[in-house]
Amino acid sequence: MSYIDTLLNGEQGAFNPDKLTPMQKLALRFVVVGVLYYGLSAIEGMIMRMYEISPIPGFDAEHFFAIMTAHPLVGIFGSSYSIVFGAFLFLVPFLMKKPLWSIKLGNWSFVLIAVGTLIFWLSGFISHYAPLYTLYWPLPADFTQFSPVGGAIFILGIAIVMVGTIFFVINIFKTIAYTPEGFEKVSGRAMLASATGFSWKESIFRKKSKRRENLVSLPVAAVARGTVDTLLNAVIIAFTGVLILVYMVAAILGYDLKETAIDALLYKNWFWWGLDLIADGLVLIFVAGTGYLLAMLITGKDLYMARIARLALWVELVVSWTVWSHHLLADQAQPGILKIVSGEFVTAFELITQGLAFFITLITLWSARPLKMTNALKFLLGGLLGFGLAVPAGIIQADIGLNRILHNTQWIIGPHVHVAILIGLVMTLYAAIYFLLPILTNGAKLYSQKLANFHFWAHLIGGIGMGAFMGMAGLKGMLRRTVYYEGEYNLYMILAAICGALLLLAFFAFLYNIIMTFGVKGLIGIFTPPKTKTTDLLPKDA
Repeated sequence: MSYIDTLLNGEQGAFNPDKLTPMQKLALRFVVVGVLYYGLSAIEGMIMRMYEISPIPGFDAEHFFAIMTAHPLVGIFGSSYSIVFGAFLFLVPFLMKKPLWSIKLGNWSFVLIAVGTLIFWLSGFISHYAPLYTLYWPLPADFTQFSPVGGAIFILGIAIVMVGTIFFVINIFKTIAYTPEGFEKVSGRAMLASATGFSWKESIFRKKSKRRENLVSLPVAAVARGTVDTLLNAVIIAFTGVLILVYMVAAILGYDLKETAIDALLYKNWFWWGLDLIADGLVLIFVAGTGYLLAMLITGKDLYMARIARLALWVELVVSWTVWSHHLLADQAQPGILKIVSGEFVTAFELITQGLAFFITLITLWSARPLKMTNALKFLLGGLLGFGLAVPAGIIQADIGLNRILHNTQWIIGPHVHVAILIGLVMTLYAAIYFLLPILTNGAKLYSQKLANFHFWAHLIGGIGMGAFMGMAGLKGMLRRTVYYEGEYNLYMILAAICGALLLLAFFAFLYNIIMTFGVKGLIGIFTPPKTKTTDLLPKDA
């Protein structure tokens, strides 16, 4: 039995942070902070659910919209980025059987993302800066509504997160491309070409006799291709932040820059192109790759239709660059050709690429039955169900006719966004956490399987239920980013809040399970300097 098999299936014991390698500590730091930020985002979501039912004493609309601005950004950057980056900084070198290019750069990524998220959250909490996460122009620079100081600090926090993200990108690509001392020399350019899919010699379209074996595994290719989108997004959001910051600093210094200096339609296209890369890079490509990897690790078998899966990831990468206009189908100024080609036709390809990922993962699992229903497998199946529901909901919205009915309603944010993120993305991340937990902790035993079971069912039912009831309200005409004080949609909002409470209980069950597994001293030990300076992924006895 291998060391990994021993950790996964053998005798498990107490958690001891002193025996962790720097790589294990790095990954665990990302995951722990990401889980905590998820909890903050979930609590904020519950506050908004309650406010949608009835005004909360001492809590006004300004605070509500400030939460609505920070809530998705904390969930995306503070939680999802942290968990994904921590997992992939460990898994890429783990799968390639070589050290991470720079543990120091990895730690800088962790610090910048954690601190940057805290800064922009505190700015919104204190100053009530609330242009909503879309930051439509000229709203983010409208200082008749918002404090320029609060806005500047908010954007500074986002910029710090983007720097940490770029450090992650550099580390991933460098790890893929470099050859450690003592290893057989391989062309870094060839490795990157294979990883990103821009390698004709490895193309699926070539005759089998002329194909060259892929230099990197499929999961590493998925990470690399998702990281391309992550880089583009970081550059675009950082540029946008600098643009907004110029206006804010000018206002602080007493200068009034003309808001009309920026073309609003051009700005919206630029901003949505960058923002949509998060959904298609981080969510669709990263999650597809995580699903493939988990399916192979859980079954111990090669991925079904691996070459088709690799091609689908490349197609998804290209599609992700050209689908942003589905966010602007209701914008009357948006050119019709962009609405039809980008907003409808190209977007429809995501149903194909994600359908393939869904099918390939399920067939790989099915071919290895009977399988033990582990926590990782349960949450992976839950994540697949989430995308099975949320992706078609998104394709429905990407129709010009239906978009006139659904746009800017609770349907958008419920069945599509929340189900995709809470069920599709988050449950897949939980699957990875449950699978990696014994590997990252040298076989620490999970405190309670009953809590893990409750976590699964409460999260699954709560996430799907909340999305469904929000969608029902949207079909009845309830707008998003709108507060109704007359109780017009209270039935749906109360039912959504009950499901939201289930989500919150699921989180607290998971958090308690992790705290009891690690122990308070163990959790603190994750953030202390490691005893050894080795670059090994696992202890020497591995």
